[in-house]
Amino acid sequence: MNFPENVKYSSDHEWVRVEGNEAYVGITDFAQEELGEIVYVDVTTEGEILSQGEVFGSIEAVKTVSDLMMPVGGEVLEVNAKLEDAPELVNSDPFGDGWIIRVAVRNADELSDLMSAAEYKEFIGK
Repeated sequence: MNFPENVKYSSDHEWVRVEGNEAYVGITDFAQEELGEIVYVDVTTEGEILSQGEVFGSIEAVKTVSDLMMPVGGEVLEVNAKLEDAPELVNSDPFGDGWIIRVAVRNADELSDLMSAAEYKEFIGK
């Protein structure tokens, strides 16, 4: 299981990688493994401003559907278009090509509410 050090982790199993005033958001390796084969990613919040902890979309696996939660508040700038035709990228490359949204971060202080890789490993018992 992969736990990159360059991202922060939420208790809802999303990760956030900040680049300047923007951030990429996806689900963790642990989450994609728990969900199983991802068949559909549904995000209809592009252009909306959402708060930390709000639902920004859903992710559908063969056996279940899960809400996707904002790890940090901001405006949803972009949804990863690659996922439309290849939702399995979330399984094969959750921290790379499998990112889900790009966000304009509104309050960088919220990042301190998130976990480091070591804290997240402890949180999930790995």
